[in-house]
Amino acid sequence: MSDRVQATALVEAVIKRINAGYIFPERSARAASLLRARCEAGAYDLPAGPELCERLSADLLEACADKHLRLLWHESVEASRDDAGLVAALLEQFRRENYGIRRVEQLPGNIGLIELTIIPPASDAGPAIAAAMRLIEHTDALILDLRAARGGAPDGVAFLCSFFFPDGDVHIDDIIEGPDGPARQFWTHSYLPGPRYLERPIYALTSAITFSGGEALAYDLQVLGRAIIVGEITRGGAHPSEVVSLGEHVELRLPVARPVNPVTGTNWEGVGVQPDVATLATTALTVAHRAALESLAGNETLPVASRAEARRLLDQLAS
Repeated sequence: MSDRVQATALVEAVIKRINAGYIFPERSARAASLLRARCEAGAYDLPAGPELCERLSADLLEACADKHLRLLWHESVEASRDDAGLVAALLEQFRRENYGIRRVEQLPGNIGLIELTIIPPASDAGPAIAAAMRLIEHTDALILDLRAARGGAPDGVAFLCSFFFPDGDVHIDDIIEGPDGPARQFWTHSYLPGPRYLERPIYALTSAITFSGGEALAYDLQVLGRAIIVGEITRGGAHPSEVVSLGEHVELRLPVARPVNPVTGTNWEGVGVQPDVATLATTALTVAHRAALESLAGNETLPVASRAEARRLLDQLAS
């Protein structure tokens, strides 16, 4: 089979899927026209592989301005043979990454640190998140490191947010499914399998690669006034997606919903989360640690010894 024939078949498979399930039908039509025109012009006359998927993804981005809508190439046929196989591979990835909990640490000055790489569904990640929250339960401030957090599930984000609010009465997000709904509301949880983290400052670190679920957590906590965002503008991908098999090796990430924050009435798609304190991702942890220490040094509700320790550490950082 020639490269042109293979590419045409893949293009038509993509068009069929986006026409059937993409959240913006008008963009689907625009993408279909662009992909067919470029296929006819020979732009996709490449062997099946990562380069072809990257070229198609670039054109989908041009047509739809949606960073979640893209093709991925899997070398392993087993990992991409059907939709169920893709989902199973994703769940295994969650497990191998410790459900996104890369690091939990107590920094000098009694400041907690949780580093996240992904935020899986609460049904999968719940025990790991609760365990992490237990370990930082008695700290005086918390830093959430989202600089490498590249994705997650809306219910996982709502579950994690719940630890930072006192009850189940905080409206986190609405997820609009399909072009016109229905809308699914996400609220904080009334019950949690671990301690809440209340009335203490929270800082969230971001980078230019923070994406999707990582952005959702930063955006929601910022909008609700619960966290100060420190770092870089994030990548700007908001739309929850499904994993769809397009045959051996090829996976389509298909956006099937969009979040609407109840405070802003919008989301961060295309613009990213804007930091409250702009700094390079490489310096964000140091900047947030210093800000946390400054907050603790001036907090008269803390014991005198805790405030003195924070001031001592600030002096060390300044020297």
